[in-house]
Amino acid sequence: MTSSVPPIGDPHAGTLRHLLHPNFWIRELPFSLVLILTMIGVAYTSFSKKPITGYWEILAPLIALVCVGAGWSSAHDRAARVRLIATQVLHWIAFLLVMNMLLLTSVQRVFTASATGLAIFTLLALGTFSAGVHVLSWQVCLLGLIMALGIPAIAWVENSALIVLLIVGVVIGIGAVFWWHWHDWRTGSA
Repeated sequence: MTSSVPPIGDPHAGTLRHLLHPNFWIRELPFSLVLILTMIGVAYTSFSKKPITGYWEILAPLIALVCVGAGWSSAHDRAARVRLIATQVLHWIAFLLVMNMLLLTSVQRVFTASATGLAIFTLLALGTFSAGVHVLSWQVCLLGLIMALGIPAIAWVENSALIVLLIVGVVIGIGAVFWWHWHDWRTGSA
């Protein structure tokens, strides 16, 4: 009979234990939640062909909170934490301001509802990626990249193929998390 748990001397045993530990999943929960909410927004936008501006306006502050949480451990004193919060608040206020500028009547005469939705989603992807770079969080950067991959999916892929593409995106995102932690463990133990 074979065991599913690697032997103690196995160098991969620590990685498996680390990935199966509940603390790992709790730490990754905010990123996963934002990823799921993003995928729901992408799918809804693709199927309805209507912009869901209110949804993205709610998602932006949630992403800001995730960014602050991701950068919190790197902010070692009160001044650094205040700076982290202030820069993220300013970053996301700028995003929301530009997003609402796209909704001005004069702009809406030029953009269709579909184009407005794509433009807002593109801004959200860029905002998320750049916020991840700012707080040095590969998870937030990965969220931005997955969002960016959703842009052509919304614009060009048929509805049934989009579902498959979104599922593949989620699987790749989860695989990247596993790979990253495995890679960190291997370099830490070497």
